[in-house]
Amino acid sequence: MKLAYNLKDRRDVKAVLGLIVLQADETMEDEFRSVLNEDNVRLYHSRIPSGVDVTPQTLMQMKADLPAAAALLPASAEFDVIGYGCTSGATFIGPQTVCDLVQASHPGAAVTDPISAVVAACRKLKIKRMGFITPYAADVSEAMRKHLEKEGLKIADFASFEQKEEAVVARISDSSVLQALVAMGADKTLDGLFVSCTNLRSFSIIDEAERLTGKPVITSNQALYWHMLTLAGLPVVGAGPGRLFSASSQHDMV
Repeated sequence: MKLAYNLKDRRDVKAVLGLIVLQADETMEDEFRSVLNEDNVRLYHSRIPSGVDVTPQTLMQMKADLPAAAALLPASAEFDVIGYGCTSGATFIGPQTVCDLVQASHPGAAVTDPISAVVAACRKLKIKRMGFITPYAADVSEAMRKHLEKEGLKIADFASFEQKEEAVVARISDSSVLQALVAMGADKTLDGLFVSCTNLRSFSIIDEAERLTGKPVITSNQALYWHMLTLAGLPVVGAGPGRLFSASSQHDMV
């Protein structure tokens, strides 16, 4: 017997989000899942091959793999926003190139990435003098510093865990990140603090870090999640940790 069925109306879905996650990433999906509570919002994941170490060479290799990774997201889902989940990768490849490569298979989707989202978040929070924390080796961190400064942000302080290996970065404790933020946040001249890397766990300590430092804290996953919600036209107040999701920071959209 052939069964009858009805099709769900796309209008019942508030937004469809796509996330391209690095093969080596063990953090991003957990952090997104911990805060995505909006009804009728769909989130689909794809994976992209990535190196066991973060180097300029392994980051640039993702440029060749990005079209195939994006194409694995189902075209029938009609994505509103797709995020490429690598802060350093987007820096080396270039945000516009990332956008073009993703839109080759999803032309109707807005595209963002963590470094673009961080710049947008800093503008939202009026951060100009930033403390910058990374897990990366010096060559990767320096390229990111130059990118951020080109976007008009002053990197007034910098520190790094100086770790290339992704599996180690994914296991750096939240408390280590908090300690680094509190130490850097003692500088009263800073407007805000940024912790880079989607594989570095941070969601659980953002609010505490802001309380202890008195400064807004931005992380890669937090900024990307906020920017994807914003681009999709979804509510952001209270949707995630930190001042970025507070009512006082939402007077205009980015």
